Amino acid sequence: MVSNFPKNVKLITTTRFFNKNHRSCLIADGYDNFNLALHVGDSAFKVNNNRALLIDKYNLPSEPKWLEQIHSDICLDFSSADCTGDAIITRVKNQVCAVLTADCLPIFASNKAGTQVGVAHAGWKGIVNGVIESFVAKFHPDDLIVQFGPAISQQNFEVGQDVFDQFVAKDILLQQAFMPFKDKYKLDIYHAARITLNGLGITNISGGDACTYEQKSQYFSYRRDGAKSGRMAHLIWIE
Repeated sequence: MVSNFPKNVKLITTTRFFNKNHRSCLIADGYDNFNLALHVGDSAFKVNNNRALLIDKYNLPSEPKWLEQIHSDICLDFSSADCTGDAIITRVKNQVCAVLTADCLPIFASNKAGTQVGVAHAGWKGIVNGVIESFVAKFHPDDLIVQFGPAISQQNFEVGQDVFDQFVAKDILLQQAFMPFKDKYKLDIYHAARITLNGLGITNISGGDACTYEQKSQYFSYRRDGAKSGRMAHLIWIE
């Protein structure tokens, strides 16, 4: 992944396939061949094998810290014994922070010196619940660089009045991220995250042009594939 982060900061987003030229028999069960989530009904043996392949493929310096994601505002330090949360940061070299997504927005962050990094899982519920604010609070906002990983585009993200109401109750400016559609709305989750980050004083933001729903050859999408959608991993560490 190309980013404007310091050269010693490494970040990766995986794809649906470990090897596009050798799509395994796992395609038949709906998870393709590089699902990295244990909570979506896929075989634990296959997922753990994929996680081992991930470490080998990208020569990761450590086992990623895998979170139990609950669409909360909880941001953990890598050293925490807890694994329940939706964002994770580290200041220690070679500790691989990770979140899993299949339409939600992964947000990578680094300070300008490359001495602190992290990644957040920001679905619409997480944004409403304050995960971005909790994540940013772990950094100095005026020293923060942000990159958006792949998420669902506005064109493909239909939501109801209840979602719109929750966003507007949080911040009236967030109504700018919605486009009326019939009796519902279409949500631009990238724009919602950008509005929230801007409100925290963060303007050094890149990414936000992918669509997990449309780019079927690259990404898992829960909205497109349903309950048997796998998950991509989004990894960041300090080299």
